[in-house]
Amino acid sequence: MALASRTQPPGTGRKPSPARPPRRTFLGSTLGKKTVMAVSGLLLLAYLVAHVMGNLKVFFGPDEFNAYGRWLRTMGDPVLHHEWGLWIARAVLLAAVVAHGVSAYQLSRLDRRARPTAYVHKRRRASYATRTMRWGGVIIALFVVWHVLDLTTLTVNPNAQHGHPYENVVATFSTWYGNVIYLVAMLAVGLHIRHGFWAAAQTLGAGGVRRDRALKATANALALLLTAGFVAVPVAVMTGVVS
Repeated sequence: MALASRTQPPGTGRKPSPARPPRRTFLGSTLGKKTVMAVSGLLLLAYLVAHVMGNLKVFFGPDEFNAYGRWLRTMGDPVLHHEWGLWIARAVLLAAVVAHGVSAYQLSRLDRRARPTAYVHKRRRASYATRTMRWGGVIIALFVVWHVLDLTTLTVNPNAQHGHPYENVVATFSTWYGNVIYLVAMLAVGLHIRHGFWAAAQTLGAGGVRRDRALKATANALALLLTAGFVAVPVAVMTGVVS
């Protein structure tokens, strides 16, 4: 008796299971990138609040402002050596800036991949700040480079002197280009904060129907106060209040 063929008729075999997409980590997901952007943005916002408070010491005269500059170099003394605290703060800020910028770039790429063809009708954005977030970020990044070269390394500040921050600030804002660069950058910072604070709150789950109005009011207040605080210094030098 012949053995029955074990070969299955064509079409009755199992179909190969489809390949599973690679598993993404949290940081590799859109939510993860938004979280990194939100946390790094809030860290940078905290730095801006501390920075503007330090800047406003210029209104109390050269002795107090220069003393503040010396304190920055002795932060953590006597636990930390000279300038260690300052360099630790710089390293943290640099990491936050890189994380913020890289996350923003990656999210922009993901957004473009999600809709490779342009909309027939352009969607109306919520505000001017929303439309200029990307360009604002570029302006701020370029300004940070200029600001370091101007008041930290003193490379582009021909009248600056090491160890005299008050005099260096006055020297910077005694030039028309120094004022223009700073004022444009501070306006970009204000718009960035106005949208970024609210967006970060939404990403971190602080938003809600009842809280959105308060969050938007807080974002507007922070943007206005920080912009006014930063702008007050060059205006004071231009008008002779600080000299």
